[in-house]
Amino acid sequence: MVSDTRVTYRRRHSYNTASNSVSVVKTPGARLTVHYNKKSVSAAKCGCCKKPLAGVIPRACVCDLRKMTHCQRTVTRAYGGNLCHKCLQDRILRAFLIEEQKIVKKVAQMKAQQKKEDKSTKKAGKKAGKKTGKK
Repeated sequence: MVSDTRVTYRRRHSYNTASNSVSVVKTPGARLTVHYNKKSVSAAKCGCCKKPLAGVIPRACVCDLRKMTHCQRTVTRAYGGNLCHKCLQDRILRAFLIEEQKIVKKVAQMKAQQKKEDKSTKKAGKKAGKKTGKK
């Protein structure tokens, strides 16, 4: 005959979620009890290349991170604590090149429009000259 293997949660939260994961442990008194598992902590990773971030970002659980000051949690630069320096460099360079491309395109359009206007004024001048010459 198999003994009863059912256990009850010791805390109020009664759902089997990631934050409420448990392992069933047999005590020396042959009773089954519940031990709550702590979530494993991983290093902060780059949002782009998924490599661990270098710098002062600690490997700490959320409750400990909340107690730290903001400057202890992040790196003081754009996207500090979210992107590594290499991905940030690529992103800034890409943004700069896109802006440059937009400016070049705008200048090319302005030159084309200027050329078009010059041609139309020359044609209008020639037509006016021909009309005056016929009289």
